[in-house]
Amino acid sequence: QVQLVESGGGLVQAGGSLRLSCTISGRTVGSYAMGWFRQAPGKEREFVTSISRSGGNTYYADSVKGRFTISRDNAKNMVYLQMNNLKPEDTAVYYCAAGGAVDYYSATARRYDYWGQGTQVTVSS
Repeated sequence: QVQLVESGGGLVQAGGSLRLSCTISGRTVGSYAMGWFRQAPGKEREFVTSISRSGGNTYYADSVKGRFTISRDNAKNMVYLQMNNLKPEDTAVYYCAAGGAVDYYSATARRYDYWGQGTQVTVSS
């Protein structure tokens, strides 16, 4: 059983930065492609970014490209999401996800096997 725990969310002003962390336990993190998704109130969960098992390949939604950076440290079983130049429309609950058989460029939530509980990010204008 894989468990994911997100941390690092909070309240920030527009233009500010936050760094989210995802701690993985239960299995070797290098076995999984990892992704970040987000869900705003009244909206469907949407893809943000993903990273390959080795960390050598990444994929971003157009809405965050150039502002967000995903990275991973397999030795520490950690995945990170650095968010810069945050905008009010980035406000959402952010979820970390792990996929055993998913390709790193998969933006489809149902293809990921494990999910964290989410961390709230609120960006004020």
